[in-house]
Amino acid sequence: MAVQVPLWHHYLQAIRSRGAPRVQDYQRAENVLLTLLERVHELDPRFLVDYSRDLEAFQFALRSSEDPVDMEVPLWVDAEALLVEEWGAAEAGGGPASCRLGVSREGASLEQWTAEDISSVSSEGSGKCCGHIVPSKVLLVLKDLLVAAIVHCKHQSFITPGSLNVDSLREGELHLSLLVSSGWRTIRFNVVPVVRRKHRVPALEGAQLMHGFPEGSLRRIISQEVALVPASAQHWRVSTDYLLTRLLAALGSFPGHRLDSLSILDRVNRESWRNGGQSPGLTFHHLKTVLLWASVLFPEAEDWAELQGAVYRLLVVLLCCLATRNLPHFLYPEWNLLKDAGLDLNSLYQRVEHFASQPEASLRIHVTHLGRSPPPRIGHGVKALLQLPASNPAYWATAYFDVLLDKFQVFNIQDKDRILAMQSIFWKTKTLDSEEC
Repeated sequence: MAVQVPLWHHYLQAIRSRGAPRVQDYQRAENVLLTLLERVHELDPRFLVDYSRDLEAFQFALRSSEDPVDMEVPLWVDAEALLVEEWGAAEAGGGPASCRLGVSREGASLEQWTAEDISSVSSEGSGKCCGHIVPSKVLLVLKDLLVAAIVHCKHQSFITPGSLNVDSLREGELHLSLLVSSGWRTIRFNVVPVVRRKHRVPALEGAQLMHGFPEGSLRRIISQEVALVPASAQHWRVSTDYLLTRLLAALGSFPGHRLDSLSILDRVNRESWRNGGQSPGLTFHHLKTVLLWASVLFPEAEDWAELQGAVYRLLVVLLCCLATRNLPHFLYPEWNLLKDAGLDLNSLYQRVEHFASQPEASLRIHVTHLGRSPPPRIGHGVKALLQLPASNPAYWATAYFDVLLDKFQVFNIQDKDRILAMQSIFWKTKTLDSEEC
């Protein structure tokens, strides 16, 4: 193992060396889009410009993948005066429940939100609500405003020639997509209208999450506003991405290699598992979810003190999810992020397993780094262990994953006593399950 440690750190240093130019490209592209949105605000004050983009820049710096970046456009509305009408409970296995945003007849300064271009008239003539803010209409208005802003800013030379054009503006199902060029890099932004308001998220109040995050961080996140984003043509929902990015940033205040392990796997995912980004596969959002779960399952500081061990903590969780074909959403565990994702999970599992067994080939930046690889780390017993959570969710616990790490022979000396204790508990549980069968 001593020979392998420099290779992991060398790979991390290579990622970091590319991080600064990536962030500079991102900031230039973001400035172009902010210039457009400033013009949009001049044309229609109902759409605001959000300059508090530190979390998105922070997340982009961690990534090597080229997934689209969300650009939220807040609506200038007194959100607390809106009537939130829950539209039934969330579907089993789905995400947050959707809702409609009603405009109160008695709400002050809400007249502009009853305009026909973004609102539908309520059918209940005598009710408290005189209409609803309709996401599909908001998107149409925003698209027209962006087209006008692009034409104006290009004519006035407010943006660099070639940085974008109207033809790249596309209307997605629940967002607007726009390509922005910055140097040699092209970044796709998903422009999303949002309504920010206080909204309860029960999953963030769970005591089981507290131990994996800095003290007070969940309390601060709960106390802040959430973003409601389009869920359909008529409905809105809580944006989980917004909350998960805040949780990810909270992990960054811990010492150790939590975020480094995410950066390494995202790079390996792009270069090895997705063939340089040319093949479909896992997204940064998938890997971010894996890290959040791993942070709860491995909450101790020593779990993340060593780089290779930190990466393998993510790998054992990821392999388990692929083996059982279930990656639970961090805030809505009944929501399987691998379901209907259009991924070849069998092929993906083989790629991830190969990396976990012999990672050296994927970590070599240059041909001069070639050398002898140690024997594979995965034996037949590990493959059987990975399938256990599919038959019994009780295995989704620290004891189970500690045993997996032991099988990979990747742990810190400080962990040895804990692993031995966990193994005895784990195998006792496994024996009881076998007897019941």
